[in-house]
Amino acid sequence: MKFIRDRILRGDLMYSIGAQLGSSLTVEMISNAGFDWTWIDCEHGSGDYSELVYQLQVARLGNSPPVVRISWNMPWLFKRVLDLGAAGIMVPYVNTAVEAEEAVQSLRYQPEGVRGVAGSPPCAGFAQQFDDYFAQANDNLTLMVQIETAQAVENASSIAAVSGVDVLFVGPLDLSVNLGIPKDFRNPRFEACLDTVVEGCRKHGKAPGILTPTLDFLPSWINRGFTVFVVGSDGTLLAKMLGDIKEKCASLSP
Repeated sequence: MKFIRDRILRGDLMYSIGAQLGSSLTVEMISNAGFDWTWIDCEHGSGDYSELVYQLQVARLGNSPPVVRISWNMPWLFKRVLDLGAAGIMVPYVNTAVEAEEAVQSLRYQPEGVRGVAGSPPCAGFAQQFDDYFAQANDNLTLMVQIETAQAVENASSIAAVSGVDVLFVGPLDLSVNLGIPKDFRNPRFEACLDTVVEGCRKHGKAPGILTPTLDFLPSWINRGFTVFVVGSDGTLLAKMLGDIKEKCASLSP
């Protein structure tokens, strides 16, 4: 298995496309395109565990290690996804350091966590690489916690201080809605929240991440200090491309 935690924590710029259609084919395309990691969305995405099996199989064979966004901060969700071979987990709506600590516990084996141990799942090479995986999993697996509320922003520094949290990942749409300024991503209040997250990450040696609504935001958010990005998703990119093609065809009609 390939992992990305070392690159994230040394501050490399890390780009991903989101896989939200539940398709292993788009995961393969993301890997073939050379993105640094693959974001597989099991919170708002269309796929379930039956699709996730194939998505993670493809991702493990490629060069874009998969981080799976689970639907909530529950231990049993971590266990099954990690056993299938995810290189990391993204957890939505983490508002406090206590919730971040719970996520760390769910991600890690004893003595640092409470993740259940099985010797033969895909992550362990069906028992053929269990010893190596078990010895290194706590150091290799990436934990991204999402900052999506004013409370989470207020607690950004204490969340970043939690050992085992690697990325504070802003969900811009949820955050803007919770601030009462939906999709107003250039509002000074929203931008102040971004700066607070980056400051908390810098203070504690963690990486700030964010999903970009469009690529237009990427340069300014890099300049603000963000390093981990989801820069689009399979569904939205395909829908946009189809709309553009239809518009072009319509413009050529007599």
